[in-house]
Amino acid sequence: MASATTAPPPPGNLKRIVAASLIGTTIEWYDFFLYGSAAALVFNKLFFPGSDPLVGTLLSFLTYAVGFAARPLGALVFGHYGDRLGRKKLLVLSLLLMGGATFAIGLLPTHASIGTAAPVLLTVLRLVQGFALGGEWGGAVLLVSEHGDARRRGFWASWPQTGAPAGQLLATGVLSLLTALLSDSAFTGWGWRVPFLLSGVLVIVGLWIRLSVDESPVFQQALAQAEARRADVTADAEKLPLVSVLRHHWRDVLVAMGARMAENISYYVITAFILVYATTSAGVSKQTALNAVLIASAVHFAVIPAWGALSDRIGRRPVYLVGAVGVGLWMFPFFSLIDTGGFGNLILAVTVGLVLHGAMYAPQAAFFSEMFATRMRYSGASIGAQFASVAAGAPAPLIATALLSDYGSSTPIALYVIAAAVLTVIALAAAKETRHRDLADVAVPAGQEPGRAAAVEDARTV
Repeated sequence: MASATTAPPPPGNLKRIVAASLIGTTIEWYDFFLYGSAAALVFNKLFFPGSDPLVGTLLSFLTYAVGFAARPLGALVFGHYGDRLGRKKLLVLSLLLMGGATFAIGLLPTHASIGTAAPVLLTVLRLVQGFALGGEWGGAVLLVSEHGDARRRGFWASWPQTGAPAGQLLATGVLSLLTALLSDSAFTGWGWRVPFLLSGVLVIVGLWIRLSVDESPVFQQALAQAEARRADVTADAEKLPLVSVLRHHWRDVLVAMGARMAENISYYVITAFILVYATTSAGVSKQTALNAVLIASAVHFAVIPAWGALSDRIGRRPVYLVGAVGVGLWMFPFFSLIDTGGFGNLILAVTVGLVLHGAMYAPQAAFFSEMFATRMRYSGASIGAQFASVAAGAPAPLIATALLSDYGSSTPIALYVIAAAVLTVIALAAAKETRHRDLADVAVPAGQEPGRAAAVEDARTV
């Protein structure tokens, strides 16, 4: 059961912590999703000209996927130093890296100006984005999870998760406004740069809020305890947090990766690939598709805290299972509704899909945080989440676009998402319920490793 070893913070302080995590994740996801939307709408023309439209989109999504490839490296580096130095410092760094790369994309010359150097530079900046995002997520959710009241951890930790729909909402909203106000030639010529340059303003606001919060008290407590035990373990070689994670938590890493499959793949099919499918196969205008994602993202933002609160009552696994099974069952109706071409049906398809996705995404922050011991939590949660993104979110738009190109039908794409849902259900069947776990416990959770050995191993990771 949750222990009272760490008193809940004052409500005002906790809200400031939540705001700091939320503003950061919103900016990070704004930057990341902005790239995804631009990849579907204009990058194929600006950086990969002369190709067949779907081939150009595939190449554009390939640079999109490169960002995912850098996320595991970001998870390793940020997790390592986040478990040694603290959550706050690394979150400031991740925000600076992501914002700087996004701002630079807004200044990037196109293929018409500098030739093949343009897509190369675009790919490099995408790598920086992915590296930063790989470290951002783990730190943001841990900062809230380790500050919050254990009885409502699912609810409070779900708020950084709303940064994803908030970022999607912001990115899609800005793009939708620009496409409505500008002609196609103006948007393609210069308008697409505006939302990337706006990232600079958002980063300044995010840094101001993030620098005002305190380090996680749970981390500070674990660090102090490890320092006190250091004399007992100085004869042994110092271990990396990664080594400890793979030694004590390898099953949890695999569970986290499996749990991410349906969540990650369904999200990018519903929000990124839809811009391709709706415009090329269903005859829907670019503006209509963007507006549908915009409305659905607002609903997504609202339901995530509700799903998080429900996970505090009935557990993380049951809520997650509802989302995984639901999103698998929804895929065929999802594409059927889009095929009608009606705006109302398009909104319904995306909204229901994102509500079901929220049932997985909301408890994920608390669920993954509770799987790992304090002094390896940043590494464990980040590795489990971000390594899965390489196999899940990274190729999802690529695979969906390739399936559409090869078969000219949505059926293989629906089956692809259903297969991911099956993998997630299997992972959840192998997982243990975690909602009563005490995050202030620096040792490996009982039943996984002997308590004393685990405590000593935790001390070595300092």
